[in-house]
Amino acid sequence: MTERKRTFEDKLISSLNSIRYSLTEPLILRIMRLLYEKDYRDKKEEPLISVYTPTYNRAKLLIERAVPSVLNQTYKNFEYIIVGDCCTDETEEVVTKIGDPRIRFYNLPKRGYRYPPTVENHWFAGPVVPANFALKLVRGKWIARIDDDDIWTEDHLEVLLRFAQEGNYEFVSSSYIAVRHGKEILVDVKDQVPRIGGTQTWLYRSYLKFMKYNINCWRKKWNRVNDTDLQDRFYKAGVRIGFLEKVTCYVLPRPGEETIGLEAYKLTAQDKLGHFAFRE
Repeated sequence: MTERKRTFEDKLISSLNSIRYSLTEPLILRIMRLLYEKDYRDKKEEPLISVYTPTYNRAKLLIERAVPSVLNQTYKNFEYIIVGDCCTDETEEVVTKIGDPRIRFYNLPKRGYRYPPTVENHWFAGPVVPANFALKLVRGKWIARIDDDDIWTEDHLEVLLRFAQEGNYEFVSSSYIAVRHGKEILVDVKDQVPRIGGTQTWLYRSYLKFMKYNINCWRKKWNRVNDTDLQDRFYKAGVRIGFLEKVTCYVLPRPGEETIGLEAYKLTAQDKLGHFAFRE
């Protein structure tokens, strides 16, 4: 499989976005702190946390992994926003049957063309549109994301919130366990600067939601995945970042697969291209 080469348009749009982000996001962050940081001074507060999941036609996986992971949390003051990317399966039906008032489900009305539909681009930018829609809906003081195939530890929200409050961090993440080809791997990003765990371990203050996922992340030369693009911008904007050396999440292969991430997408390329095909 040959990966698509970057075009002049890719380079131009990436450069312009980089300039725009570097000029606007640090400034907006300072404004947001002036307006809202005072609301985070109480380190013993139990604020509303907005949890969200972008999903597309994975009803069974969603109901077996992400949903119970959220509902079984020791920390109970949360809302759970599930955004379907124009799901055509039974996702809405199975979510509605749960009957938990903390859950809100929205199904986007269309799933049109967004980027060249390669298997890599589906991995890089696939969740961007429903994830950004979810960020518009959050009502809590903190934001957490769990993808439909992830599993949280029961104390995930509680330990990350307390860690963030005690350290006066705006953004925190943690270690997690990844399973590849039957082997459990501790991912603690010790050699990474900044030290940030996977998006399923993120917890951050809701005034940072002005920083959206970049639909053009796939055009870049590096940090092309939607979450690594965003975490790089958090760091460059000056967000106060903390890392918790504790496993709070498990990232497992999906049924019928042996590994995770882009590797799994490439090993099941035809299936992924069919599953994520755009519809006008």
